Amino acid sequence: MTRIAAAWQRWTGTLFGRLALLLMGTALISHVLALTLVLRVLQGAPPGPHPGPPPPAMAAASGPMSMGPALASASASASSPSHHRPGPPRWGMAADVGIRLGAILLAAWVAARWLVRPIQRLAQAAHALGHDIDRPPMAEDGPLEVREATRTFNQMQARIREQISDRDRFVAAVSHDLRTPLTRLRLRTEGLADEAERERFRRDIAEMDQMIAVTLDYLRGAAESEAWVSLDVEALAHTIAEDLQDQGHSVQVHGQAQPLSAQPNALRRCLDNLVDNAIRYGLRADIHLTDSAEALRIEVRDQGPGLAEAELTRVMAPFYRVEGSRNRAHGGVGLGLAIALDIARRHGGELTLRNGDGPGDGLGKGRGLVATLVLPRP
Repeated sequence: MTRIAAAWQRWTGTLFGRLALLLMGTALISHVLALTLVLRVLQGAPPGPHPGPPPPAMAAASGPMSMGPALASASASASSPSHHRPGPPRWGMAADVGIRLGAILLAAWVAARWLVRPIQRLAQAAHALGHDIDRPPMAEDGPLEVREATRTFNQMQARIREQISDRDRFVAAVSHDLRTPLTRLRLRTEGLADEAERERFRRDIAEMDQMIAVTLDYLRGAAESEAWVSLDVEALAHTIAEDLQDQGHSVQVHGQAQPLSAQPNALRRCLDNLVDNAIRYGLRADIHLTDSAEALRIEVRDQGPGLAEAELTRVMAPFYRVEGSRNRAHGGVGLGLAIALDIARRHGGELTLRNGDGPGDGLGKGRGLVATLVLPRP
């Protein structure tokens, strides 16, 4: 009995075994039900032989007058519709087919729900892993195939956490090693006698320090561990606009938006980068909020030269800059849009660029640029 129980457990512990068992049970039950229905129909018919009516030629030749009273009575009784043995009823055949079909459809539905449930749970865990790499490991239960997939998934999550930890330690070491010589240069700069030369050195060191900070922040990805809260995106947009207006920039906010579940510091950094990009290359920024039950749409528009169509996707790659932006007036290291895109994707959204609707030069330039951030609502 122990061996039988163990074999049964191994059989029902796999997706193949469960599906095979369910289909065999469905076929058995459907045939038993159909056979029971047929037997009941046959038992309801009157027993005994029921000869059919005589051939037409014989009936015409003899006629009722040529037969005796007993034969005529028997012939009339045999030919009477009320004494015919009925054939198999059509409703019985329809019920047979309906029962079989219904049982198979019901079993297919139950089997799909039964077998897909652990796979759906695994898919949901994989989706949640993109938002929280430190989430607890999944419980390794269910069919054999699902347990093996879950074990592999947990091992992959552990390896990713270990790699992220190694990366953070490396970035911290690089940050320290790079800032140490910058500090020495800053101290030596203060000893320069020429004020103009000292100011140029200060500007170069500050630019290098900013480039290092932006690059290390991008590599570190520190915002990934930030908590999710209900964020007033409309108030955030007005705060960003007011801060830049105090600095003399032209930034306006249009539209309204309801609170959204987000990482506040990360989303602020995303909008800061988009608005800063619009001011740097497009002179001004207009933030348009369009809210709906499905998603929040944020558009940042400028009045700059725009981009060639081939550059609209390239500029969001890390460290990529178009040739016209490689000068001291614009600055930057080509990470602003890449960071914004990364934050958008971590929120389950998407960031796209397109040229505006103004007049251009035929190549996509001169119409302004529109950055569209779409954040879905859960």
